[in-house]
Amino acid sequence: MPSITAMPVQARTPLRQIALTVQELEPGEYYWVLLEAVDDVVQDTLPYQPMEAANEPFATYSNALVAGVAALRRMGLDGPRERVA
Repeated sequence: MPSITAMPVQARTPLRQIALTVQELEPGEYYWVLLEAVDDVVQDTLPYQPMEAANEPFATYSNALVAGVAALRRMGLDGPRERVA
């Protein structure tokens, strides 16, 4: 079985500040939404902007949440890291 090796600490880029939420836009229609923090801190509040969302609704909150976690995990095994220029 191949082993997965983590990147050396000095080679890692910072984690992006991403939040996952589930919205019920219509009764019984749940969508996951990934939000990313923006640098505009307003009165001790860290605002977020939508970055990715489900295209189709899920029948339950739980299913939408699990699908959102899967989308977040696709961003990297070591978390969603900032891109290297």
